[in-house]
Amino acid sequence: MHLAGGRRAQRCAQPETEGALMTEALLKVENLRIELTTRAGVAPVIDNLSFELGHGENISFVGESGCGKSMTALAIMGLLPEGVGRVASGRILLEGEDLTAASDSRLRDIRGNEISMIFQEPMTSLNPVYTVGEQIAEVLRAHQGLSARAARDMAADLLDAVRIPNARARAGDYPFQMSGGQRQRVMIAMALACRPKILIADEPTTALDVTVQAQIFDLLRDLRRDTGTSIILITHDMGAVAEMAERMIVMYAGRNAEIGPVDQIIEHPRHPYTKGLISCVPHIMATLTEDRPDLTEVPGIVPGLREFGQDRCLFASRCAYRTEQCLRQRPPAMGFDNGQLADCWHAETL
Repeated sequence: MHLAGGRRAQRCAQPETEGALMTEALLKVENLRIELTTRAGVAPVIDNLSFELGHGENISFVGESGCGKSMTALAIMGLLPEGVGRVASGRILLEGEDLTAASDSRLRDIRGNEISMIFQEPMTSLNPVYTVGEQIAEVLRAHQGLSARAARDMAADLLDAVRIPNARARAGDYPFQMSGGQRQRVMIAMALACRPKILIADEPTTALDVTVQAQIFDLLRDLRRDTGTSIILITHDMGAVAEMAERMIVMYAGRNAEIGPVDQIIEHPRHPYTKGLISCVPHIMATLTEDRPDLTEVPGIVPGLREFGQDRCLFASRCAYRTEQCLRQRPPAMGFDNGQLADCWHAETL
């Protein structure tokens, strides 16, 4: 696949169809800024983040640890750390409803019913003193108003749907009696219990071996096909992004670095950080040759929270393309005809 030559870039121009997109988007995040209170003061852990999620769409957030992927998910769920994190500005619109202005009772109703989340480590997310069937049933009773017996029956059906063998008997197991892959399937069953419109999967295959990872991704694809649920996949694994998502959002230091179709970004990244992430992934065929090249690394580390929000390119200290302008001014979003959007002064020439 090759990009058409001569694509013209334009500065932050809003498409004429923006109004149509707003009505079609299931989730729309606009200029979101999240601040955390730290010992050193208030820091913008998410800075002017914007993106959309369509009905039935699968998008992925990718980036190093500490770039703000999970914090974005917690903001969408209304689960920012109380007394520490807050939405300072911007909107999170679920079918037009601004979740940043919703009451606590409304957010409790939305969580589970309309937006669900699979957390990174199922062993710490599941209650060790209740059976997995009881924990799924609790979600169904709280949000669907089912009787205890109906909830237990549906919990078993959900475990069967996520391909846990002998589901009705395994519903009586405690989390410690299950393998890591099985516990993750339980978390997926719990998240899908109320058939939510959006499923947020935060590193759903962390600490699982590659065979189980493949099974979890197959399961998510099948469930999305069968239920029409939109998926937000949070990961640092570019291979998972290429396998699962149609669009990707590359985050760096709490900001958009690049947004666009997965195949277009992997074929022709427009941001140096994206380029570095892709070049870090080993190619399977390269391992079969004696003259295998060394993997390229992204030098340096993500800046500290005190640097977030500064009016410059926060990747400049790690970037081989930096100029004086990068050190003095924050780059505007640069849009391309293929749907890519990159926050980089040099996006046109990469």
